[in-house]
Parts: sequence; C-alpha cells; structure tokens
Amino acid sequence: MNFTSFLAVSKMAPDDYVGFTFFVGCMAMMAASAFFFLSMNSFDKKWKTSILVSGLITFIAAVHYLYMRDYWGSNAYIDGLLSSDPDVLKEASPTFFRYVDWILTVPLMCVEFYLILKVAGAKKSLMWRMILFSVIMLVTGYVGEVIDRPNAWLWGLISGAAYFAIAYDIWLGSAKKLAVEAGGSVLKAHKALCWFVLVGWVIYPIGYMAGTPGWYEGIFGGLNLDVVYNIGDAINKIGFGLVIYSLATENSK
Repeated sequence: MNFTSFLAVSKMAPDDYVGFTFFVGCMAMMAASAFFFLSMNSFDKKWKTSILVSGLITFIAAVHYLYMRDYWGSNAYIDGLLSSDPDVLKEASPTFFRYVDWILTVPLMCVEFYLILKVAGAKKSLMWRMILFSVIMLVTGYVGEVIDRPNAWLWGLISGAAYFAIAYDIWLGSAKKLAVEAGGSVLKAHKALCWFVLVGWVIYPIGYMAGTPGWYEGIFGGLNLDVVYNIGDAINKIGFGLVIYSLATENSK
C-alpha cells in the first residue's frame, strides 16, 4: 500500500459505508478465490475447469476492488471530495475500474452456464451468444452512465433488453432445455444460477438508476450506487462460484 492509499484509509470515516463495502468486498473476493483455487484438486477432472473459472471471477474482482477501494479513498478524502452533494460523490466513484471488472467477469459467468451444460451436449454457440449479449449489456450501460448521461434512460433500456435476452435463454430457451435433459444435480445447479441472474443481477439496474438522471430519480435517487454495486458483486460472483462448487462436490463423490 502506497502513502496515498495509507492516508486515505487512515482518514476513512466510521460512517463511510461505501469505503466499508469496498473493503469487505475486496477481502471476501480474495477469500473466495483462495477457496476455489485450493479446492480444485478435490474434484473430478471434468469439473476442474468450472471451479477454475469461479476462482478467476472472484480473483479478477478482488484485484479491481483493491484499485477501486484506493481510488474511492484518495478521491473522497485526499482531494476533499467527500460531501453531501450526490454529483460530487459520483466524481469519486471508480466507474471505469468497475466496468473493466464487469467486462471480464460477467462473460465468465456466462461461460459457467456452458460448462455445466456440456454434459447435456451444449454447443459453443450458446456460450458465444450469451457472451455477446453480456458485452452489449455492459457497453451500453457504460455509455449511459459515463459518456451520454442525458440519455442514460435510453442506454439503460438497450442494456436491459440484452439482459432479458440472457434471462430468456436460461429460463425458457435452449439453455433451459439442455438443463432439463441433463436432469439431476445439473438441473438443480442451473436453476440456482438462473435465480442469481433473475434476482441477483437486478441489483445492478437499481445501482444504475441511482447514479444516472432519468424519470426514475425520484425512486432510486437517494441510494448510493457504489454501495448497491458492491453488495451485488459480492452476492453474485461468490454465489455463482458456490453453486458450481456444490455441483462439483455432488458429482465427484
């Protein structure tokens, strides 16, 4: 930790919930990565790739959370940006690092669906289709949140359409059919991951609406987007990995 980071940490207020969730998120992701990587040799060969991907998701997130934690601390405290003005707080938000994290980890989460459904004959076209929709979802979200904020509602709508395309595929489309064909623990794990996408991923649109202008400001404007995003990351990325871990454990007995 450099001097600037140390000074930022030493000045962090007890009621700084954003800084707190950055710290907790960073440590939780690190712990999850160590857990997944160290447990790989406990499973059959066909599940090791899935566990490896789970570890990579949380490891990439942990590294970015280190940067985001320091970025938030240095901007909010060293530069004196911390105030009650929501526009000033948004300047201290590490949006760029967050989207770099997501553009790497969210497609990997889509890969997890393909890996567990390979036993039922899933083709790579399923994986690439889900990855494409996830990239569209993230790129349009970044444009609305950073580049074209006056039209954030429109970019959010496009991002939401890509999200629903993913949700449809796993709940009602080809991914669902493959999971039913596989049955047993694979179907159970698929359903769990589907619920993470349906419920857990909904946290992110709430954070988006909390941090961008639009008709929804009166509903979500009082929330802090970083706290919402940090909670969402911890639930979804670690939760995804634990579902895969449970599936690998059950099928390696």
